[in-house]
Amino acid sequence: MKRILVTGATGNIGRQVVNQLLSTDCQVRSLTRNPDRVGVDLPRQVKVVRGDFTDLNSLDSCFDGIDAVFLVWTVPGNTAPEVINRIARRAQRIVLLTSPHKTPHPFFQQPNPVQVLHATLERLIEESGLQWTFLRPGMFAANALGWWAPQIRVGDIICWPYAESPTAPIHEQDIAAVAVHALLESLHDRAEYVLTGPESLTQSAQVMTIGEVIGRTLRYEEMSPEEALRDLPFPATASKMLLDAWAAALGQPAYVTSTVREITGKPSRSFRDWVLDNAQQFQA
Repeated sequence: MKRILVTGATGNIGRQVVNQLLSTDCQVRSLTRNPDRVGVDLPRQVKVVRGDFTDLNSLDSCFDGIDAVFLVWTVPGNTAPEVINRIARRAQRIVLLTSPHKTPHPFFQQPNPVQVLHATLERLIEESGLQWTFLRPGMFAANALGWWAPQIRVGDIICWPYAESPTAPIHEQDIAAVAVHALLESLHDRAEYVLTGPESLTQSAQVMTIGEVIGRTLRYEEMSPEEALRDLPFPATASKMLLDAWAAALGQPAYVTSTVREITGKPSRSFRDWVLDNAQQFQA
């Protein structure tokens, strides 16, 4: 029986990884800084352990007896070399949630600090001696919950920039499904998987899809980049990164892969499928 440690287990993707692992013959452990709070959010079969990537002394017991790690890195990278080293001393395999920064499409090639961090993590893992798989999802369908749901719950007008910029949003269940295969099957060693949804959709088309599913007529009101930089609910660096990526993607289809089908044997879920699964969160 394989023993899998999942980081970020209460996030959109980590939670799905946990749920899908529990349907297999393996033991699941969740690393968290606050076990008392997180424990109530996870199935009782999951062993919750306290660990913090910024507190190296807290980690050794978390990694003891582990075969593989699903790694979502959410803190500054200064402790990354020692964290990866400690994982390598105990586990055999690591599956890293990273980004498509090597993919030759303008949307993914805009410089940003996250790309630098991910490249550093990848290099450390490659040098560690671990078996590894890198998952490179594109735009998350779940971003719609943070971007558009607050506006949709209170009205029918969505103010947002770059209406005609296309992406291929991916369902978190599909990312998790590929992660589970990579955690449990050795044939994915040293594989780098770019993961996307099945279709290129402009941002306005995604908003219209939400409206169709929830039975409302929504209107996309385009903001200028200057307005967006001022008004988007993100730090300025994150806003600038997104605006540059959306601008660069104008006039061409989003990058789309068939990797989910190739790895899982099932087609990736559409954005409409994702909205159907989450429609209640767009209702007042």
